[in-house]
Amino acid sequence: MRFWLYILFLGMTLVGYAKQDQEGTLPDAGEEPVEGLDSMYYLNDVVVTGTRTPKLLKDAPIQTRVITASDIEKADATNVEDLLQQEMPGVEFSYAMNQLKHMNLCGFGGQGILFMVDGDRLAGETMDDVDFTRLNMANVERIEIVKGAASALYGSHAGGGVINIITKEQTQPWTLNLNARLARYNERRFGGAFGTKGKQLHNMLNVNHTFIDNIHVHNAENPATQIVSTIYGDRTWNVKDRLTYKPTDQLTFVGRAGYFFREVVRTADTPERYRDFSAGVKGLWDITAHDQLEISYSFDQYDKSDFHKINRLDVRDYSNVQNAFRSLYNHYWSTGSVLSVGTDYMHDYLMNKNLGSKTASQSICDAFAQFDWLIDTHWEVVGALRYDYFSDSKSAHFTPKLTARYQPIDHLNLRLGYGMGFRSPALKEKYYNFDMVGIWIIQGNPNLKSEVSHNFNASADYTKGHYNFTLAAYYNNVHNKLTTGVPHYLPGDDKQLYLDYTNLEDYSIYGGEANVQARWDNGFSAKLSYAYTNERLPKDKEGHTINNQYIPARRHSLTARVDWDKQFTSNYGLRLSLNGRFLSAVKNVEFVDYYDISKGTSTIHYPAYTYWKLSVVQHFGKAFKVTTALDNLLNYKPKYHYFNSPLTDGINLMVGLSVDIDKLF
Repeated sequence: MRFWLYILFLGMTLVGYAKQDQEGTLPDAGEEPVEGLDSMYYLNDVVVTGTRTPKLLKDAPIQTRVITASDIEKADATNVEDLLQQEMPGVEFSYAMNQLKHMNLCGFGGQGILFMVDGDRLAGETMDDVDFTRLNMANVERIEIVKGAASALYGSHAGGGVINIITKEQTQPWTLNLNARLARYNERRFGGAFGTKGKQLHNMLNVNHTFIDNIHVHNAENPATQIVSTIYGDRTWNVKDRLTYKPTDQLTFVGRAGYFFREVVRTADTPERYRDFSAGVKGLWDITAHDQLEISYSFDQYDKSDFHKINRLDVRDYSNVQNAFRSLYNHYWSTGSVLSVGTDYMHDYLMNKNLGSKTASQSICDAFAQFDWLIDTHWEVVGALRYDYFSDSKSAHFTPKLTARYQPIDHLNLRLGYGMGFRSPALKEKYYNFDMVGIWIIQGNPNLKSEVSHNFNASADYTKGHYNFTLAAYYNNVHNKLTTGVPHYLPGDDKQLYLDYTNLEDYSIYGGEANVQARWDNGFSAKLSYAYTNERLPKDKEGHTINNQYIPARRHSLTARVDWDKQFTSNYGLRLSLNGRFLSAVKNVEFVDYYDISKGTSTIHYPAYTYWKLSVVQHFGKAFKVTTALDNLLNYKPKYHYFNSPLTDGINLMVGLSVDIDKLF
């Protein structure tokens, strides 16, 4: 069968080229993009996440990794999980109960990495992480990743970094794209995007649908208790609309609305359903040439329910609702320095059948200030301070950050910084009481303290000729990490185990990253990235090693990509892409029997593995694009399908078609 897959793949591979648009965007939309090295490596692209103000990537004082629209197209990723694993070393997604996804980014879990869409937070969680399937890659202009503590600007949950997904702006009078992709196990992905642009009104509507069957996998004789015999599929719908109204050159209003639906069939009679409703409005006022004011409101509601087919009842058992208001004022000096001051208010409501009182809520208020001081053409220093207040615990937190950028010569940037990160205990962690299928009762702790981290980082990036180089190193010291502790019995009761949320003792994470990329005139380009992560095993306050339900960070990881572009005629072109990742082996201490912890623990060895994808993108004229890919090219299959092993069943042939209807006219 594998032989015929290769024959089919090669038969669909023709010779040609898919030329990429590599022009960047300048802060002043009236200026033309700058050509040359900076444009080649997108260094003239504008980024906003690191400082909350527009900066050219080459001049950003906070090191920012950008995954461009071109990168997203080459990866052909469905959601942010697919994309990050292909593009970034140090990222791995493992699995919790019910195969819910957990992210590890250089030692920080999904609880310590703040995900945003156009600068707005996301409500809801699935086993402590956001629902990554709702973060669809359709209509995404770029993703900005800031590693290290960013709590001085973004507050709680940004101790390990920020991942900000920036959606596209409509730039043409009208566009209409229809696309589809098919793969093994009845996997289907259908999408459509319709955009219009008038003198004052711009609108972009996106609709996407995915489906994949449950996959039954084979395991060899497995000495561990955590075996996966079925990889659960799902079906999703994702609808997003973005409307921009610009009545004057100084005033802009942006409105958005979205709906997400996901269904997973683990039990035939009672499928699980996940929904999200989101909306928001933002006003941008250029008061003067040096002063700008932004005011916004966002709403996000994430629900979970069980659909009982027999009586057609959809029973909701979880709902997280966030109403957030934000104001941000920026003053720009003619010297290039910027003062930013802002404030946020968010009301956080949680309904969960496993909470003692079923519902809980709190108000979160903050105020922050940042000064971006451009001393001269070589030096830039950014300092920030933030104050957060949480009504539920009546606690407050001050968070500082200081970063410096030095440019000794053209195309070389040196950065050095310190930032404090923190994560306030979630309502779930304080008030949870959940009987986990008889294994133990997970219970909250209202006396939890905020998790605090101290991050020190240094980086250098250099561009010369056809090459771009980046080196970075970091050290994190984490105090009072929030997690579940050691299972225990209550005094006088040796039948029921309890697992409490707790604060751990201090521990450290350190590592580094190296990236090199190159583009040549013959159509070839390449990118190689390596990440090293070393973390000390966390222990509780009594010195007991914590049994980690999630796989620890792998010490060594690497991503690589090689592309070749060639245009033969005006009506036909092709791009060949080969990308892959390597992750070193890792060990995790886990219970031999989660139903009987008296049997003790064992060390589970998760082997090193490599995962590759080969794809061909063919352009026919201006309107048609055909994508053919072999995912998991080397046919990697885990010997044992644990919760923390890659859930794959071998090579996967994927075929897609995209049509830009507007380009036919």
